[in-house]
Amino acid sequence: MVDTLKTGTDVFFILIGAILVFAMHAGFAFLEVGSVRKKNQVNALVKIIVDFAISTIVYFFVGYYIAYGINFLGSAANISGMTESSLFAPAGYDLVKFFFLMTFAAAIPAIISGGIAERSRFVPQLIATAFIVGLIYPLYEGMIWGSLFNFQDLMTDIFGHPFHDFAGSIVVHAMGGWLALGAVILLGARIGRYRKDGTPLGIPPSNIPFLALGSWILCIGWFGFNVMSAQSASSASGLVALNSLMAMVGGILTALMVGHKDPGFVHNGALAGLVAVCAGSDIMHPLGALTVGGVAGVIFVKTFTLCSNKWRIDDVLGVWPLHGLCGVWGGVAAGIFGQELFWGLGGVSLPAQIVGSLVGIAIAAISGFIIFGFLKKTIGIRLTPENEYIGADLAIHKISATPEEDFGRR
Repeated sequence: MVDTLKTGTDVFFILIGAILVFAMHAGFAFLEVGSVRKKNQVNALVKIIVDFAISTIVYFFVGYYIAYGINFLGSAANISGMTESSLFAPAGYDLVKFFFLMTFAAAIPAIISGGIAERSRFVPQLIATAFIVGLIYPLYEGMIWGSLFNFQDLMTDIFGHPFHDFAGSIVVHAMGGWLALGAVILLGARIGRYRKDGTPLGIPPSNIPFLALGSWILCIGWFGFNVMSAQSASSASGLVALNSLMAMVGGILTALMVGHKDPGFVHNGALAGLVAVCAGSDIMHPLGALTVGGVAGVIFVKTFTLCSNKWRIDDVLGVWPLHGLCGVWGGVAAGIFGQELFWGLGGVSLPAQIVGSLVGIAIAAISGFIIFGFLKKTIGIRLTPENEYIGADLAIHKISATPEEDFGRR
């Protein structure tokens, strides 16, 4: 009876986590809808939900097996742990665990989507999603959260501790951000983003309330993303929740200060803090988490500004600064603020955090340039100038975000 109750509680616990992270995809969608121009809003919505569908299929059949050596190609009774000979946990725990981890995997193309918005073709992006979620992401995921290549054993042998990434600062966010970098560079800037002499021209967001709504949805769902990464009710820790909160507000406040009260910076500052705290949210002191989030807010504002104005990298939502760079900061910061010296719980090595983060960067960055470079050479990844001018909504989906209003103008 006690075991049954514990199992049922764990199933419910991780299911709620999966639902919260699933809801975060609505946050990704509305963050992009509010950030892009009105003529590309429908495309943003369709991309996120279709990417989620593609991610589910490829992760179910390929990705999860690569990461953990588990597949669900058996009877329903067996995979839900109802038979005595089943190797699966009872009450379908392994099934909801798959659901939970799949929502993490699907976050990768959702991250990439924001960087390549307003000029990318639809089908090539879906092909890239299939390769990334089916192969590239599970490879690194299995190395860090599984036993693939005995990577963590090697890290422990060399540094005394494994690479620590509790909720995916590197595994999810840095991977997504560095994969996106290749796509953004290979696509090039949007038409009209820079003058002929290279000076930037501002393209304002279409809807600040939608942008803010997207940020709020992501922030709320993030507490499932982080806290439920314990994967059982008995292992859950209020420390993770408080650290997530402190990092979030740290990112908001520093982005407010260095971003000159810009609403886009403020709302993304919250996300920068949450990205950075994922790795060490279970081992940091709340003051350490506040510091980590505050630094992440500054990193995002400063590097997004450099990307847009100086380096001429047209990363529409700033996903490389937000997820790529703040994610790397989070991976390294876990090795600093997780130490007992800073009131952390210890059991972490800064050299291991640096090496593990660099391995993740290398896999993601190289893979991003290879996948999107191959697609660019073969079928093309960018809309034609004509389609980019009229917008992806009409060019791809044949309808705008406000069709009734458009009809009334005719």
